[in-house]
Amino acid sequence: MPNLPSSAISRLLEQLSVLEDPRQQAKVLYPLPEILLLGLAGSLAGADDVVEMVRWAKLNADFLRRYYPYARGFPSHDTVSDVFNALNAKLFSELFIRWTNSLSAGEADLLNIDGKTSRRSGGNGQNPLHLVSAWANQQNLVLGQEATDQKSNEITAIPALLRKLDIEGCLITIDAMGTQKAIAKQIVEAGGDYLLAVKDNQKTLAENIALFFEKPPAGYVLDEDTQVEKDHGRLETRRCRICTDVAWLEQRQEWAELASIICIESWVEKAGKSTYSIRHYICSLAMTAKAAQYAVRSHWAIENKLHWVLDVLMREDLARNRSNHGAHNLAILRHMGTNLLRNDKTNKHSLKVRRKQAGWSTDYLAQLLEQVM
Repeated sequence: MPNLPSSAISRLLEQLSVLEDPRQQAKVLYPLPEILLLGLAGSLAGADDVVEMVRWAKLNADFLRRYYPYARGFPSHDTVSDVFNALNAKLFSELFIRWTNSLSAGEADLLNIDGKTSRRSGGNGQNPLHLVSAWANQQNLVLGQEATDQKSNEITAIPALLRKLDIEGCLITIDAMGTQKAIAKQIVEAGGDYLLAVKDNQKTLAENIALFFEKPPAGYVLDEDTQVEKDHGRLETRRCRICTDVAWLEQRQEWAELASIICIESWVEKAGKSTYSIRHYICSLAMTAKAAQYAVRSHWAIENKLHWVLDVLMREDLARNRSNHGAHNLAILRHMGTNLLRNDKTNKHSLKVRRKQAGWSTDYLAQLLEQVM
């Protein structure tokens, strides 16, 4: 391994060095660090599954041997698959979080949390993998993930993920699934703030907020911000109203440090058709309507910048990992690759082009792995 004390790959391999090899040591022909690097480098270079990773490795042996000897050559795809199936996914996830923290230039002041299901990961008696991920909006990094068996269990996965993260000073945005009193309390007690969508799972709260914004009582001052966006024949007008006087709200004592309620209305015109939607939120910050509008819009970054990238660029929904921890561990590997691609500040091309470039040029692939952050 070359002397790269401040590079992404050196930090990653240092973190992963504590991973326990699940195989019987007397029978190990291919060391675990070599398999992990093979998987990460192959994924960055365009390999979407273990078969492609191994094929890429055999064609790029000289590149991989810059870092490890690969004295016995390269394992079969079955061996690589067995290793990822058997690796401790919980520890792998925790090590990923430590590595990401070591790359962060500073605290993430806007953190989006949302879940995604890997559609083809189920089978053989297992439910499809559903990961709840934390996306640092300002830094463009996946900070961590927590697996859950099914979408309804996000209620338990979100607190587990939050416990692993340093959220002091962060504003946490979560969709209605995570709008739970215990989650709001946990965020505040950890030094963070929350912005939570309110829907029918908090029926009385949702109704009271909706009635308030439908006809605000006399004497209440609402800050307001309107934004208009036109793109590809689509015209959208968004109006945000926020009330920071919540003394009247019956449920205010049930939600930790509740400071404001928010209403977002949207009018969309496209192809001669108009649609209208309205959404409501609660927040532990008393902010301006403009700031609230930005925070709410930012939540969709986890869909556009993470989930879409994993589906379209990394082809995650086409991956067929059906055994034990394989789907979870390979999802973490893709998160690692996504972070490395996004953190190349010298490349102005799209992530799609960057990944292709990593497959075309081992010099660029080395730049991604060895970038200093």
